[in-house]
Amino acid sequence: MKFFYLSLCLVFLSLGVHSQNIKVLNSQTKEPVFGVAIYNVDKTKSVITNFNGEADLGEFNDTETIYFKHLSHTLKTINKKQIGKLNKVFLVSNTQGLQEIVISASKFKQNKRDIPQKILSANAKSIQFNNPQTSADLLENTGQVYIQKSQLGGGSPMIRGFSTNRLLITVDGVRMNNAIFRGGNLQNVIAIDPFAIQNTEVTLGAGSVTYGSDAIGGVMSFYTLKPKLSYTDSLMFKANAVVRYASASNERTGHFDFNLGYKKWAFITSASYTDFDDLRMGSHGPEDYLRPEFAVATSSGDVIIENDNPLVQKYSGYSQFNVMQKAHYEPYEDLSFDLGLYYSTTSNIPRYDRLIRYRSGVLRSTEWNYGPQNWFMSNLEVTKLSSRSNLYDKIKATVAYQNFQESRMDRDFQSTTRSVSEEAVNAYSFNIDLEKKLSPKTEFFYGGEYIYNKVKSVGYNQDTANNTEVDAVTRYPNGSSWQSAAVYSSIKYKPNPKFVFQSGLRFNYVVSEANFTENNVFLNLPFDYAKNESEALTGTAGISWTPSPKIQWKLNASSAFRAPNIDDIGKVFDSEPGSVVVPNNNLKSEYAYGSELGLKLNFNNKLVLDMSTYYTYLDNALVRRDYSLNGETEILYNGELSNVQAIQNASKAWIYGFEVGLKMPITNQLDLTSQYSVIGGTEEEESIEVPIRHVAPNFGNTHLTWTSNAIKLDFFANYNGDLSYYELAPSEIEKDYIYALDANGNPYSPSWYTVNFRAQYQVNNAITLTTSLENITDQRYKTYSSGIAAAGRNLIVALKYSL
Repeated sequence: MKFFYLSLCLVFLSLGVHSQNIKVLNSQTKEPVFGVAIYNVDKTKSVITNFNGEADLGEFNDTETIYFKHLSHTLKTINKKQIGKLNKVFLVSNTQGLQEIVISASKFKQNKRDIPQKILSANAKSIQFNNPQTSADLLENTGQVYIQKSQLGGGSPMIRGFSTNRLLITVDGVRMNNAIFRGGNLQNVIAIDPFAIQNTEVTLGAGSVTYGSDAIGGVMSFYTLKPKLSYTDSLMFKANAVVRYASASNERTGHFDFNLGYKKWAFITSASYTDFDDLRMGSHGPEDYLRPEFAVATSSGDVIIENDNPLVQKYSGYSQFNVMQKAHYEPYEDLSFDLGLYYSTTSNIPRYDRLIRYRSGVLRSTEWNYGPQNWFMSNLEVTKLSSRSNLYDKIKATVAYQNFQESRMDRDFQSTTRSVSEEAVNAYSFNIDLEKKLSPKTEFFYGGEYIYNKVKSVGYNQDTANNTEVDAVTRYPNGSSWQSAAVYSSIKYKPNPKFVFQSGLRFNYVVSEANFTENNVFLNLPFDYAKNESEALTGTAGISWTPSPKIQWKLNASSAFRAPNIDDIGKVFDSEPGSVVVPNNNLKSEYAYGSELGLKLNFNNKLVLDMSTYYTYLDNALVRRDYSLNGETEILYNGELSNVQAIQNASKAWIYGFEVGLKMPITNQLDLTSQYSVIGGTEEEESIEVPIRHVAPNFGNTHLTWTSNAIKLDFFANYNGDLSYYELAPSEIEKDYIYALDANGNPYSPSWYTVNFRAQYQVNNAITLTTSLENITDQRYKTYSSGIAAAGRNLIVALKYSL
């Protein structure tokens, strides 16, 4: 018997000597990589990793060179001895973007190539090089998000023909859209500090299954800087400081952030301050954009002043301050707690497009300001990445509170009455997201969400002559609320590395409540109270298929919805000169049904083409249309007889487009990239089809980039097609004061281009210098639907010091 046990031990010892079980992992996600071919130099020995990324290297000699090859990762060569006692081998995702990691698709890390939809990504390194002045500019730098600006302190994204409250914004997984996100142009994205962003993901197309209402045209997901642990008993301290100057707006910016990392605790602090003067437009372009005069208040009354430099857009300057504090606690490798505090505030922001309006040949407004735009958010996220539970492998719970404060102040020329409206929203949210691996080929994602918004709204008129105030109609019904509850799930089936199928469903219930008693003193609505309830079932299904390293197909179909919010059912405001929008308590959700086909061709990394085409049908669309109030089509509002309008389910829309991208390495250091987007669409208005307001002109860019160890240079052009008078939406034609005029005196949006140069120099390990010369030829232009002209020739210089 002793001999038997001795023999058995020798056998196991022999197996232990000759076998070596290793695990192959993705270097970024630390996820196992299935189907890795492992072989020696003459391929006489080979094994393949299983679904857990495991393989036995027992047949390889200790001195033998081993190759690790996988379709979506860079080939790795290593000597068996170098693997070490950890028995782990890490593979790096390839460089063509197929294996970039994204979070926004399911709220857990996934390979980008597995997602049927098109997702744009920007990391901290590319953000630093592009050097955006606001987060709106950051989105514009992706090349496929169009940005409209009503004023310098603005930036309203357009994605595939959709904008404003038909797009969703998230910050660290928390929904930023609130109950008063409007259909008019939105500037909330600039509250996010670009210096505090670690990476950004933009999902092109519907995202309602994961994010619910509003995610019709796309989802913009911002992920801020993460505190970093030292994983030792020693403190890890890292710090960055940035100063920046831009000539076109005389911008002065300062930023700093620092990280304190301990073994289990980490903290990061970030703060930025930016001050912009009035923006100077370009010298060459339509004279219609010039600012020849402006109104100003004096001690003796309002007067019109001739602008000594019509290229300077009086008044457009503003300032902004951002601060962020985050804490990270990781008691175990698979368990973490993250707390984030975010605050953004601005000075008054002049609404430039309203300051250039004329009435009877005279400037209409002396004042039109957005008051300080304040945003505060706190969120707590608990994440567990491994579990033996039958219900989940990974779980993430997030609870958040946000407070939004905004105001509007306007006063007509030579009027002593200043109209003021002040709004605040308290937004509470809770999300729980789970992931379960049902089999080596199948993953299941599911979760639930609850959101509650409470709206406060105040309106009053100030008499500037005697400094008195009287109550006025509020923009929104004071004390109104908006609630959303949802459950959702999706499944990912990956039978092999070449094919992925994903599908999902979401059920959402939304209710809005508003009391109009206060406003009925002014409006005499036929109702005092409104309760709007809506349910929505949305779904998505798509495939990602890579039949060879040269080809990848993506096909996706989805439905999405937007439920009426307080802005839709209860808003009162002057939408344009001579029109006033009033509440409507009889609204339903609008639905979008869309499909997308994508093709990526990789010709041995010598040329990469990325093409997508899409189509979306919007039904029961919530749009602003003429309306009657107590049988009247006109009412007196702010002293002016105004046409009555309201948000109504009164339209249908058809949107379609094509996108093509190109990447071509010319040498090891020189790359050519280009992107072009073609968008079209119509909507139904009074039984006829008319152009859609948020369908941008065709636009694109081309970059020639040279990179060395310490220097990166980028010579690029941005270009934009025109929209003739007949291609403008009716609501845009009514805003003729922001457009150039054609030969017939009709408004239109001219084509434009800019030539630009950008450079980055790594002086040493601590100092980085980034410079840009934008709009070198000093073109005078406006992006489509913008009230303010873009910057003329603009020198931007940024100096970063890292410790």
